[in-house]
Amino acid sequence: ITETDLHGKITYVNRLFIQMSGYEKEELIGKPHSLIRHPDMPKCCFKSMWESVERGYPWEGYVKNLRKDGAYYWVVVTVTPKYDEKGTLCGYIAVRKPPGELTLQEMKSKYIEMMEQEACRKEGSEYFSEALERMH
Repeated sequence: ITETDLHGKITYVNRLFIQMSGYEKEELIGKPHSLIRHPDMPKCCFKSMWESVERGYPWEGYVKNLRKDGAYYWVVVTVTPKYDEKGTLCGYIAVRKPPGELTLQEMKSKYIEMMEQEACRKEGSEYFSEALERMH
């Protein structure tokens, strides 16, 4: 579990996230969550996430994260808006779980296609939405 402010800076990490990421708590707090973003992740995934959570909707997707030691790991992450006691949006909460192997293999191939689309300067968010629709 992680929590961020409205700008994506980490404000909280749980013990499991610290173990998975390979960072110490002090190395994570106050840093942008993109610190653990693997360069193989299509940018349109994060564009889709920000569009959803900034409008107050949760977002779920498969994410390849980068550990401090350079290794990577896959998770299914659900990002939800966080509200203060007055009901004002004040940040985001991300909960991760291990991915199912079969779906992960499908997503890996979709993400490769999406990265190729982005490399060709095509808009990836439509492709991402279509890919997710085909999977459900």
